[in-house]
Amino acid sequence: MTNALIIGGGIAGTVTAIALRKAGINAAVYEAYPPDGTAGTDGTAGTADAATTEAGAFLLISANGMEALRTIGAHQPVLDNSFPAGRADFISNTGKRLGGRPMAGSEEGALSARTIKRATLARVLREEAARRGVRVEHGKRLLAAQTGPDGRVVASFADGGRAQGDLLIGADGIHSLIRRTIEAAAPRPRFTGQHTVCGYTRDAASPPDPDTYAMIYGKRAFFGCTTAPDGEVWWFANTPGAELSKDELAAITPEQWREQLAGLFADDNTPAAEIIRASGESIVATNAYDIASTPTWSDETMVLVGDAVHACAPNAAQGASLAIEDGVVLAKCLRDLRTPRSAFAAYERLRRERVERVVSTSAGLVRRTVPGPVGRALRDAILPRKLERADADGGGADWLTGYRIDWDERVTGEVARARR
Repeated sequence: MTNALIIGGGIAGTVTAIALRKAGINAAVYEAYPPDGTAGTDGTAGTADAATTEAGAFLLISANGMEALRTIGAHQPVLDNSFPAGRADFISNTGKRLGGRPMAGSEEGALSARTIKRATLARVLREEAARRGVRVEHGKRLLAAQTGPDGRVVASFADGGRAQGDLLIGADGIHSLIRRTIEAAAPRPRFTGQHTVCGYTRDAASPPDPDTYAMIYGKRAFFGCTTAPDGEVWWFANTPGAELSKDELAAITPEQWREQLAGLFADDNTPAAEIIRASGESIVATNAYDIASTPTWSDETMVLVGDAVHACAPNAAQGASLAIEDGVVLAKCLRDLRTPRSAFAAYERLRRERVERVVSTSAGLVRRTVPGPVGRALRDAILPRKLERADADGGGADWLTGYRIDWDERVTGEVARARR
């Protein structure tokens, strides 16, 4: 049986391990954090400080991500520990409702998007992987990986341990060591010019309707919020700003974030400032990064998944879903093709165009988040018509959230050869 080493036990790494297990391929996950840690970004195996920062954050798994989980039978634990996100309502800084749209299309039986805390998602995926017999080793911070003369790959860890396998999957996040191992000149993450801040409150005077995200285009920043089943409001803000170091982020207190963010929305006729002011101490913030394109996804024995290969700015809410899709598609390719090299080529062929389009789309949303007065007027005039057309075309069943993976469809050698 083929043996795969997976570096990184976040979303991408754990889903890949589950999918490989379903494909009949043995996989072991090597995670830098201790068992009670949580990955800092989708699929990262980064620093413990990053884990602490992200523990209070939440994310959206879009319909395409949920359907990819269903493909490998891993959706139920997520359904049991999340709540639905059925619709998004868009609101201008004046308080005018610009329109709405479903977060999934009208496809009969399709799963809805789901909202879940990042730490919860990491936990339930790890539990599902363990239930299926996947071995996860914690405290395994990667130092180096190389292919030996026998064609097998060897990973060396900071604790002095080593692991050997037939192939290695880099799910080690946006600052991936495996990406740099495959290609020394691989692109570094690009700061998008914004911070993403998350918070919670039970004291909001104007909470959004259940099953709905209120998406607010403020004059100075973008704000989104939804209401959990227990009545707590979960909110996020994408705010422009300079890149902050790890220490600088850690030094900003929740009180300072509340004051800064409430000020950004104070002149808007929306509930954003009130919701922020009502929030407690569970406010966390990160820099937002992306990677527009990675020229080299693999070599003879190593391949990248998730943020390690295509980090996406948070504006399109697709980072987790893309990581999940990667793991399922890669497992199919390794199941159906004879060599890792041909499987990696087919995987890249099947994924590159889509993921780069998503990253580009999300980057475009960053640029349009806070336009000037003329841009706001044009957006407020055009967006309602766009939303009406989207509803007429079936809502969210478009190229972004309507993507589906057929587990039973075989991956052929022609797919791999087309990439070469």
